[in-house]
Amino acid sequence: MGAGHDHDFGTRDAAAQHRGRLWGAFALLAVFMVIEAVTAFATGSLALLSDAGHMFTDVLGIGMALAAITAARRAATDPQRTFGLYRLEVLAALANAVLLFGVALYVLVAAVRRFGDAPHVSTGPMLVVAGLGLVANIFAFVLLRKGAKDSINVRGAYLEVLSDLIGSVGVLGAAAVIAGTGWFVVDPLVAVAVGLFILPRTWKLGREAVRILVQAAPEHLDVAAMRTSLGAVPGVCDVHDLHVWTLTSGMEVASAHLGIQGDAEVGTVLAAAREALQHGFGIEHATLQVEPVASSGDCRTASW
Repeated sequence: MGAGHDHDFGTRDAAAQHRGRLWGAFALLAVFMVIEAVTAFATGSLALLSDAGHMFTDVLGIGMALAAITAARRAATDPQRTFGLYRLEVLAALANAVLLFGVALYVLVAAVRRFGDAPHVSTGPMLVVAGLGLVANIFAFVLLRKGAKDSINVRGAYLEVLSDLIGSVGVLGAAAVIAGTGWFVVDPLVAVAVGLFILPRTWKLGREAVRILVQAAPEHLDVAAMRTSLGAVPGVCDVHDLHVWTLTSGMEVASAHLGIQGDAEVGTVLAAAREALQHGFGIEHATLQVEPVASSGDCRTASW
């Protein structure tokens, strides 16, 4: 005997809001990415080029996030995709993490090479473009900040925008120092600082995405406590084949076999078990199979 708890994985309104914010950030950053890249090559600023590189990963990452959300929404109507394509959002987040790692490492290597012979940097255009880039990143940051709390996909794009925002501030600072002192070494120094700032956050994002993809139990859930809670449901004498995993951000699911007393009421046991999972652990989608283990009413541990 078994039972599943129907649950609408994510609301259409939330998905529409995520798409709207992502489209706004995508259009804004795409324009300034081109402006920054052209200015970086014209001025010879590695810090500005670093910022443009991060902005490129923003645009590409947000594009992947949009594609993942769109594909997941369309797949919801395909009867063969019983879990939809929500994992595409996780794959997009992992791809964003890889992109950020690549850009950060490239900038770090380029910066180290420049320390011995820092080239001349034109600070006028650098200041103007960095200032405009900062404004663009602030707008994109505000657009994505709320969605980043709910979606690992949006969080990946949000982290990229955050790195750009910090980078823009660093570029402005570097331009000001160069203009005032002529100390050109500050340009690669800022590039290194931005890279070191974003790497640990990128690692955390990638690690979270990998945990979801390998179907590890969410870190914030105590599986042992969940087993104990299900075992404490009246009528349950054994809990086995307990599995807990994340489909995508905010969508934790579980399945379990419950060995019950022979005289236990199945409907009552299932209702109590679902309530224990929902209120105790926030799991709204669970597939529970009940198995009477003894007709006499005595509990016996299942063999597997």
